[in-house]
Amino acid sequence: MRLLVPIAMIFLFIGCGKKDSPKSPEQASLVFPERNSECTTGQSLSETTSRVEFLWQPSDHTESYELRVTNLNTGTTQTAFVETPSASVTIAKGVPYSWVVVSKNSGSPNTAISEEWRFYNAGSQTNYAPFPAEIVEPQMAANVFKDVNNEVTLSWVGADVDNDISSYEVYFSTETPPETLIASPAAGDMEVTVSVSSNGIYYWQVVTKDEAGNSSDSGIFDFKVF
Repeated sequence: MRLLVPIAMIFLFIGCGKKDSPKSPEQASLVFPERNSECTTGQSLSETTSRVEFLWQPSDHTESYELRVTNLNTGTTQTAFVETPSASVTIAKGVPYSWVVVSKNSGSPNTAISEEWRFYNAGSQTNYAPFPAEIVEPQMAANVFKDVNNEVTLSWVGADVDNDISSYEVYFSTETPPETLIASPAAGDMEVTVSVSSNGIYYWQVVTKDEAGNSSDSGIFDFKVF
């Protein structure tokens, strides 16, 4: 009996000291500015800038958020750190942007990143260039397998505030920048197949054109074939 008492005390101490692992934050759902839209509700600060309030739904197990707003013309990213599901950021007028929200919890090493949405901050123009094509696959620096026909499929997603995309130009090469135009698909066609060789490194980009003569560039992506 004397031996059982200290053993019971040890188990009691261990049980009381055990804590549940902190739960990882979950992904936030974006609300505003809406996806592939023109944002017209910003507070005008000057002829070139306005202040826009970004909104998202609160995410579970989250203590704070990091808002990342990226100018798609320059690649420059602005960040805001907040504890509430909203933040105001001063951005340029008439420029396309993308934005994401990172959910954080100080008790967990993990973070959760929302979907990426794109929008145009309203400016003086009445017609906007298309959003740069969003590359679906292969992603940047991906390692891919060719199919039985020694081909790989390139795919992307296009969007335009004015909904007047007319066509795409796909450039593909073993050199960068890729200068060989391999396809000019119509607005509804957002994939092409290309011939590749094992151990080859390839570069590609998509130029989106609209009916008003505007265009945008996806940037250059590369991948390696096994």
